[in-house]
Amino acid sequence: MLDSFYRGRRVCVTGHTGFKGGWLSDWLTFLGARVQGISLDPPSSPNYFNAVGLADRVIDARIDICEAKAVSAALASFEPEIVFHLAAQPLVRRSYAEAVETFDTNVMGTARILEAVRATPSVRVVVVVTSDKCYENREWPWAYRENDPMGGHDPYSASKGCCELLVNAWRRSFFQGPGAPRLASARAGNVIGGGDWGADRLVPDCVRAFGAGETLRIRSPQAVRPWQHVLEAVSGYLLLAKRLWDEPRLATGWNFGPVDPDSWTVEQVVRQVAACFGRGEYCVDAGEKLHEAHWLRLDASRAVLELGWRPRLSVAEAIAMTMDWHKAHARGESACALHALTMAQIEAYCAH
Repeated sequence: MLDSFYRGRRVCVTGHTGFKGGWLSDWLTFLGARVQGISLDPPSSPNYFNAVGLADRVIDARIDICEAKAVSAALASFEPEIVFHLAAQPLVRRSYAEAVETFDTNVMGTARILEAVRATPSVRVVVVVTSDKCYENREWPWAYRENDPMGGHDPYSASKGCCELLVNAWRRSFFQGPGAPRLASARAGNVIGGGDWGADRLVPDCVRAFGAGETLRIRSPQAVRPWQHVLEAVSGYLLLAKRLWDEPRLATGWNFGPVDPDSWTVEQVVRQVAACFGRGEYCVDAGEKLHEAHWLRLDASRAVLELGWRPRLSVAEAIAMTMDWHKAHARGESACALHALTMAQIEAYCAH
C-alpha cells in the first residue's frame, strides 16, 4: 500500500504527543521517514508518547499551535515535505467546559498551521485530520458521506465542522495552481488502540475501571459509533498523503470509517472489552446528561473506490489488539517492549 514512498521524506506531525499522533509518528518512522513533532505536552499520564519512548525517534518540538511565530519558525527550520495536522482539543464533554478554548485550538490553531504552511515552500502535501463529528447530525441510522453538510450540536463537533469549512476556504483561496501544496481533510471514526488513556473516552474508561476492580459508569449504552482501530485511521491518512503527492484532484475531504455492520453500540463494546480483560462490571450513569449524538456512522466507500483503502479489522479484532497492548503495559513491560508490540501490530495489520 505504501511501499517506499515515505523513506527519507521529511514529515511534520502536529499532535505527536497525543494517542493518534503518536501511532502515526511511529508508523512513519517505521517507514523510514524523518519526523518532526509539534505539540503540547502529552495530554494524560500515562500516555502513549512516554510509554513507547517516542521522543527517541522524532524531533520533539513542544509548541502551542496557536503560537503562530513559533510554528512558522519550526516549519521553516525543518522544511517538511508533508504535514499531518492532528493537534486538537479532542473531547466532546471537555468542550462544554472549555468552549472558547476548544474553538481557539481546533479552528484558529488550524488556520495558523495552514498559514505557516503557506510560508514554507518545501511543503507539497497537507492532511488536516478532523472528526466524524464534523457532520450535521440528523440522528438517522444512515452513514454520512463526504458531501453531507457540516454542523455540530456541541462545541467540539461545531469546532470540527468549522475546521472543515476553514480547510475548504484555504484550499480554494490559497492552495490552488501549480506549485501550491495539495490540501485534504480526513474524517475517521471513534478510534481505539493501545496507549489511549484519554479522559471521557470509552475504552480508556474501561481500562481504568476494570484494572482497579471498579464498576464502570456508562452514559448512553445504546449509542452507536463507528468504532475502529487506530491503524485503520492512520493507514487512511498515510495513503491519502501518498496519493495527493501526484494527484491534486484528490485534494478534498475523505471519510475513513469501518464497514457498516461494525458500528457497535457502547454497551457491546464494553462487554467485549470486559471479555478480553477477563473481568469488568458496568452500570448506566443516571446523572447529568449533556447532549451527545445517538447515531453516528461514516460512509467510507469513496476512499475504498478512489484511493484503494479498505478497513481490515472487525471491532472485535480491534478491541483484542487494544487489550493485548494495555495488558502488556499493565504487566510493566518496558518502553522498548511496548514499541516492539506496536511495530508487531503494524506489521500484522499490513499483512491482514
